[in-house]
Amino acid sequence: MRPRVLPSPAGRATLRVVRRTFELHWWTATLLVAAAARLQAAQLTPPAGKAFDSYVAEVEARLANQPDAAVPRPVAAVQAGSLVADPVNGGSWPVAGGRLHHWRATTLVPGATPAQLLALLRDNDHLARYYSPEVVSSRALRDDGERAAVAMRFLKRQVITVVLDAEFETQSGLIDGGRRGFSFSRSTHIWQVDRADSKQERRRAEGDDDGFLWRLNSYWSFQETPEGLRIECEAVSLTRDVPAGLGWLIVPIIRTLPRDSLEFMLSATRKALLTRRSYDDRAN
Repeated sequence: MRPRVLPSPAGRATLRVVRRTFELHWWTATLLVAAAARLQAAQLTPPAGKAFDSYVAEVEARLANQPDAAVPRPVAAVQAGSLVADPVNGGSWPVAGGRLHHWRATTLVPGATPAQLLALLRDNDHLARYYSPEVVSSRALRDDGERAAVAMRFLKRQVITVVLDAEFETQSGLIDGGRRGFSFSRSTHIWQVDRADSKQERRRAEGDDDGFLWRLNSYWSFQETPEGLRIECEAVSLTRDVPAGLGWLIVPIIRTLPRDSLEFMLSATRKALLTRRSYDDRAN
């Protein structure tokens, strides 16, 4: 019989740490599952939808009435390779039946052109190439060049995983002799998807779900400058408000997801444009 080898005091201490870490992760996972299971579904109400429509009407009127509506605002802190994201009107605030969010992000991409960014934003069948893992898939439902209808599947991982199917109406183009451009995207449908990519996959009824995202509009503007392509994107979204008793679970998702998603989209866009520039440089 082989003698039993007992771990050293240091080894026993390590085993205790490993055991406690495992127990902590197990209890954390159990707690999250239990909390998600008792999260009551939220409903998109007419007052919440009206609040969103009224607010985006103000945003679009401001963009249309600006002397340089398609010119990104000057941001002194934005330098090549950096990204600045800041809240508009506080970033997040409650409305009747929900919560509105408005964030703006700006970046500068040396060597990129408005035409290159427009081509990327219009690549409706391949958006996952640039925006994975948040964008799982995309396809054009209709594409007339300046106007299109696009279907997309999103994957959001923040505390819990949320899968959303969405459809958007887009409008985009170049102006000022191709030195400036714009792209506006307005959601027309958003569905939360349960058990995605399984035989039990199903869409919940639109507006009758966990309320992580009910509306999403994005307003891109970009301009060629001596320093590079200055890109700005404003994102306005509508979600449920924070349910009582589950703020610890929902707040990190509802209040930070709009900002985090916008920062990811701008960073991924910058990366895609720089990759395109590197490829073109090697080809030449």
